Amino acid sequence: MVRAAGSTRFLQETVPAPQELGIPLIGVPEGSPVDLEVSLEAVHEGIFVSGTAQVHLVGECSRCLDPLAYDQEVDLMQMFFFASPEQGDGTEDQDDEVRLVENDTVDLEPVLRDAVVTALPFQPVCREDCAGLCSECGVRLADHPGHHHEVLDPRWAALSALTQETDQ
Repeated sequence: MVRAAGSTRFLQETVPAPQELGIPLIGVPEGSPVDLEVSLEAVHEGIFVSGTAQVHLVGECSRCLDPLAYDQEVDLMQMFFFASPEQGDGTEDQDDEVRLVENDTVDLEPVLRDAVVTALPFQPVCREDCAGLCSECGVRLADHPGHHHEVLDPRWAALSALTQETDQ
């Protein structure tokens, strides 16, 4: 990478997905292709990386447990410093981890991981109106729209026992 401020290099590449790129219900399968389109711009302090990554997500619906699979594009943006920023330059207040250029290379895996995982839905669903599963017996509610159970409030259970005694 040329360190001359203002120089830019464009990178368009497909790389295998690293392991554990996701959350328990949804994520990118390890080794699946990740399409990167990034711009690496040399600035005075380091290299500014920006671009996008196209990933294929696989998982299951959090309501009905049906399988999910779809593509998602995430934005990548990170500053890589040539040297650790010094105290007093305004960067110590940031919550972001400072990333460094090492041996004239940048490691995009942590940037990719941060972008993909934060873009994932906390509770993925197969469709917005997914009814899910019955909490009593586990039947898929989309297949049985009128499904329900007679559930007696436990506070009334003692009175229910009295009515059953008088019926006998």
